[in-house]
Amino acid sequence: MDLSLSPEQEDIRKLVRDFAQREVKPRAEAIDHRDEFPRDLVDKAAELGLMGMLVPEAYGGAGLDHIAFAIFIEEVARFAASTAGILDVHGSVGTEPILHFGSEEQKRRWLPALASGKTLAAFALTEPEAGSDAAHLKTTAVRRNGGYTLNGTKIFITNAGQAGLYTLMAATRPGAGADGITAFLIAGDNPGLNVGPRFKKMGLNGSAIAEVHLEDCLVDERDRLGEEGQGFRIAMQALDSGRIGISAQAVGLAQGALDDAIAYARERQQFGKPIGEFQSIQNKIADMAVKTRAARWLTWKAAALCDAGQPFTREAAMAKLFATDAAMEITLEALQVFGGYGYLEEYPMARRVRDAKAGQIYEGTNQVQRLVIARDLAPAR
Repeated sequence: MDLSLSPEQEDIRKLVRDFAQREVKPRAEAIDHRDEFPRDLVDKAAELGLMGMLVPEAYGGAGLDHIAFAIFIEEVARFAASTAGILDVHGSVGTEPILHFGSEEQKRRWLPALASGKTLAAFALTEPEAGSDAAHLKTTAVRRNGGYTLNGTKIFITNAGQAGLYTLMAATRPGAGADGITAFLIAGDNPGLNVGPRFKKMGLNGSAIAEVHLEDCLVDERDRLGEEGQGFRIAMQALDSGRIGISAQAVGLAQGALDDAIAYARERQQFGKPIGEFQSIQNKIADMAVKTRAARWLTWKAAALCDAGQPFTREAAMAKLFATDAAMEITLEALQVFGGYGYLEEYPMARRVRDAKAGQIYEGTNQVQRLVIARDLAPAR
């Protein structure tokens, strides 16, 4: 399979790289230290037409593929992984379920606003007692008067409080496991949907992550996404393609750390010469470069299979597992190249390390990715 970039994809990379260097890089440190949501960067991404990359042109989007989307997320994550995460969740798990499972009315109601960036999207699956075990949700949706009443709590929801649309899973048949889960599209201003305080996190500062509480939240029949009992399938399909974005975010983190380590190794003098001339530093840089390249190609392979309409669950899990583990290793090694300076918050390496850890946890822990891969390779009889 040829994974060389098309001229259109190269143009996207140039466009996003310029945006990331010009707009994201100067704001990255302040966003992290102040933990401020970068609404201005979201708006600027929208002005460039980047918020609806995967949305067809008929609904106001760019109609691009998942490799282009991966390039977009990687280039932003080179400088600010938290901002990349905001954009990724919006464009992937927040929007794609409507593309694949929405009615024509739902597509026309939501996709133009999502593609233009006027509405930011969130994805609400995880609960306090249902993380990796996503088939056993406590949030319920009970049929009432031509619609549903939802009650329950979601946790670790990216873009919480900022989103104008939540793609949310609830149990319409409690106790039935995966077969009892249904997906809903809930407007952010629904009076029955309340967002808790933003979590204080180890990393990804600037990304709004919080609990979402549903208290007699009323939704119409038209707000159900797909059929009753189809919600678990919708969520798992969304997470499969969503892992392409998470992998790309990890690649961007790794590439940014590698870029910084190379630049520092050229400038930092010890024992009368740049530290980049010492073999121990060269070995670190070489290993980081190989792992970054491998992670990128795994990510693009999963994206290419997705775009070709071929099965890609295993490849997406492999990409997510390898890329996020590699990002953790590479950011730590790059910090070591900086020595004591890498441990200071005024340098970007400490932020990169803190941000990288999240990738091994969210959108399916890496332990779960190993299960997905193993079960695909050797399914139970």
